[in-house]
Parts: sequence; structure tokens; C-alpha cells
Amino acid sequence: MKLGDILHHIQYEHFSGDPDVSIRGIAYDSRAVKPGDLFVAVKGSAFDGHLFLEDAVRRGAAAVVVTNAEKCPEKVPCICVADSRDALAQIAVYYYGRPFERMNLVGITGTNGKTTVTYLLESILGNAGRKVGVIGTVNYRFPGEEYTAPVTTPESLDLMRIMRKMADASVHDVLLEVSSHALDQGRTRACPFLVGVFTNISRDHLDYHGSIEAYFEAKSVLFTSLKKGDSGRQPTAVINMDDPWGPALKERTTADVITYGFGKECDVRAVDVRMSGSGISAVLKTPEGDGAVRSSLIGDFNVYNMMAAAAAALALGLSVDEIVSGIQALPGVPGRLERVKNRAKKNIVVDYAHTPDALAKALQALRPYAEERLICVFGCGGDRDKGKRKEMGRLAAQLSDVVILTSDNPRTENPDAIISQIEEGVRLIGIPPHTGVELEDLPARAYRVIPDRGQAIQTAVRLATARDVVLIAGKGHETYQIVGHEVRDFDDRKIAAQVAS
Repeated sequence: MKLGDILHHIQYEHFSGDPDVSIRGIAYDSRAVKPGDLFVAVKGSAFDGHLFLEDAVRRGAAAVVVTNAEKCPEKVPCICVADSRDALAQIAVYYYGRPFERMNLVGITGTNGKTTVTYLLESILGNAGRKVGVIGTVNYRFPGEEYTAPVTTPESLDLMRIMRKMADASVHDVLLEVSSHALDQGRTRACPFLVGVFTNISRDHLDYHGSIEAYFEAKSVLFTSLKKGDSGRQPTAVINMDDPWGPALKERTTADVITYGFGKECDVRAVDVRMSGSGISAVLKTPEGDGAVRSSLIGDFNVYNMMAAAAAALALGLSVDEIVSGIQALPGVPGRLERVKNRAKKNIVVDYAHTPDALAKALQALRPYAEERLICVFGCGGDRDKGKRKEMGRLAAQLSDVVILTSDNPRTENPDAIISQIEEGVRLIGIPPHTGVELEDLPARAYRVIPDRGQAIQTAVRLATARDVVLIAGKGHETYQIVGHEVRDFDDRKIAAQVAS
């Protein structure tokens, strides 16, 4: 591919150099540049690609894209654009041959529930015989292929690369978990979504967005950008009307709308909901008919996730029978109220809950199953929203019997300092700290600080009887722990299972 071919497919302000230069690949990280690549300098929240232009050229970049012509290196052709992220998306779409053209793109956004809705919808579509690809928090996957997910929603270049693989494998539907960071940074700007799904909004990422209003503005981009693509198909917005932000979102979109919730005015709603040890049973009422469904998932919030997946499936043309069958076919979701199998038959559950709302809902969902104590092990991630730590401590103390405060992914923060901030919230509830050596001395209501997460999990599991429930929250499906800049092997589920074996 010639550089001139790319120039014809992007908007640029200035170009210098030879347009006949051959381009062998695209890169936005200078460390990934190979000889013959086009390097796109993108400014991120932590690093500015313009600072690494010389490094990219040293590594063999054949040309570069910048937002300031004064920063153009002398040795290689240079394209100056107004927005290099937008240019990266345009270049990626052209370079990978518009991979989305024959696939249905579904974007799922919201503070909580994205992963579970994605798994439910994947099960519905797959059970109906459709080939499905998923790009999300747990991994990026399609039948026969699976890739590690470094972030929930990758950069536009990586998105198009993955979609190209999916298109070549004849994938029919692509489900994307779309984070607020991705929407704010325009990573999905080039994606013509056929369906957008809104789950909910509660406190998260305020360290990045600054306010809940700005957070909502970022989320709303998915729905304001739902427009007819080249195919001429009218997109659909699936909106949770029980969430306080749902009505405002509905007003903003020009797409067709399918609403869901418990209100009688909602298009998709659940009635006759019953919870048991084996999961949820309910009747889904939809514009296309009603369906009685059973799911192995637990918790009131998962009824919302089921309704969201059902509404999205309707938008994609599936029948109520196919929706019911697909929901029932899903055995569970990795790291989402995931039961840990163990020889001791103890009630141990791992969940990704890392926001106040998610932690509260996980504890409320598990309370009915605790014949005696509900034991909660959790921490908060470092270098992330500090404002939620105190509130999470308060909720854990209010909704649990025993709280063990520990580390999550401390990253570059001091783990003890993070725990101290959580502890401020725990103290508001008035449960006493336990500093004794013997666990047998632990009162019925107490909290303990154990910074080492492995030791904290071991303590909770050994403390628990068959009549207790242990919730290990915060990391869910993750198989690593980030301490400083080091990524260590770590899996809550494996540690808990080993202790209870």
C-alpha cells in the first residue's frame, strides 16, 4: 500500500514528502513500530506520541502523522491532521478494508453489567446458530480464537485489526463492551453500531471525567452517534428506563428505541421474578410476546442484565423463544458472582465489583444465601478514583458481617494508604476492628486489615463455615495483580479453591 492511497481516505491539513512511499503497517506506539510502518502520534491521558516521533523514525517508520506540522521529522514524509485519533480511526478503517461492513456491531456501555449483558447476548445469538465475536473486559474472542484483553475497548487500530480477523472468519455479530474512556477518546468513532445498549450509571472513573455529568456525557456519545450507515439500516438504542439517566439518554438519540425496566411503560420488562439457590426465574414480556425463562445467574441486578440482552436480541431480529433458550444456555459469567468450586463445600463467590453500586448489589444478592455470616474481602485499585474508597468501605461494613480490607491492584500507590481511606468509611458504621492473633476471637461483626491479598483470602476462607458466604470482590476474572509497575500472576479463584481443598 502506498502512502498516497491512505492520503485519499483521510482528512489532512498539510503533507510533506513522497506519497509513493510503501506502507507495510500502522502503529500508534513507537515501541511497536516496524520498518515500513506509518506511525500515528496520538496524545493519550498518560503519554503524548509526539514525544516519541524520533524513536519511531529510528525504528524504521516510513512516514508519520502529527497534529503540529512543526513537529514533523525531516527524514520521512509527514501528514499533519487536526485530530490524530480521528485520523488513526480513518486510516485503520481503510487499511483493514472496512471489516465491519458485513457484520452487525452492538455496543454495550454503562458502569456495571456490560460483561454480563455481553455474555448473555453472545449465548442467545450463538444458541440461535449465529457466529459471534466479542471484544470486552474478559477477553477478545470468536469461535476458534481468543486473545487477552489489556483494556475493555482497544484503540481504533486494534479494533479494526480484530474485526478483520472476525470478518475473515465469517462472524455475523460483534459485541463490544464500550468504556467511557473509549468513547471520550474516540476509539469507537469509526464503528457503525447497529445497536447501542445502556445498562446504568453510578460512580466510577471520576478521576478521569471529573464529574458524574461529564461521565454521562461520555457515555451518551454512543447513542448520539447511532445513525444510518452506508447500509441504510436504522440503528436501535436499548435503554434502561429505571436508571435515572435513562430518560435523558432516550431524548438524545435519533435511533429507534427499545426500553427495558420494571415499569409498565417499558417495551421489555420482567414479571413474576423469583430468586432461589439455583438462580432466577421470571417471565419476560416483550412486544413480540412473552417467555418464561430460568437463569443460573443470581441477584436482582441480573434481571436487568437479562432484560437488556433480550431487548438487544429483539433489535437483532431474534424471536422470544430464541432469547429464552439462549439465556437458559448460559451457565455463568467469569468473575461475576462466580461460585468457586472447592472440596470443603464452602460458599465462596468471586465478583468483579469495584464500584460502590456494584459492591452493594453483590452483597445484597448474596445476603439471602448466608445462613450465618456474610464475609467480604475487598480493596480498591490504586491510581484510580480515590473518591469512591470511603463509600465502598461504608457499604461493605453496612451490608456484611465481617469485612477484611486488603489490596486490589495497588499499582503505584501505597497499599496501606488506600486501605486507610477505605477504613474511614468502615468506621462510620461503627463495627470494631479485630487485631487479635486468633480468628476464633473474631466477633460476629468486625473488620480486619490484611494488606496481602493472598493472606486475606486465606483468612476469610478458613474463617468461614458451611453456613457462611464469602465474597471476594474487586478483581473477578483477573489472573494478575499489579503492584507498582509489575504484573504478577494472581487469581482470587485459584487461591480460594486451594485453601478450601
